[in-house]
Amino acid sequence: MSARLDTIFLRGLIIHAHHGVMTHEQKVGQRFEIDIELSIDLASAARSDKLADTVSYSAIAEAATRAFTARDFRLVEAAAGAVADAILRKFSPATAVTVTVHKPHAPIAAIFRDVGVCLSRTRADRGHG
Repeated sequence: MSARLDTIFLRGLIIHAHHGVMTHEQKVGQRFEIDIELSIDLASAARSDKLADTVSYSAIAEAATRAFTARDFRLVEAAAGAVADAILRKFSPATAVTVTVHKPHAPIAAIFRDVGVCLSRTRADRGHG
């Protein structure tokens, strides 16, 4: 049996948080944008048409927001890792997750549209199953 390439995604989740290395980032905070992709077998949900056979977008957004704001991180890498770990912990059907954190207002002396990090974790990477 081949591995499924099914995906549930949530793009553009906006969260205000106090992540950053600079003092003013930690004090005032800023807007971050998060994209999440879960690798998950959706065959049952496709057949049944039942929410119980999949993962709710609302539950993904809630888990990501909770993990992202649970503490103030200096690095967006650490914040993204916390979200990935939380998603894999909470949603056992997911075999992998990719989390992208955009930091469009990073304090960089340059003109840019967006910066951030993208990390992927599998259940095996983190011992989640």
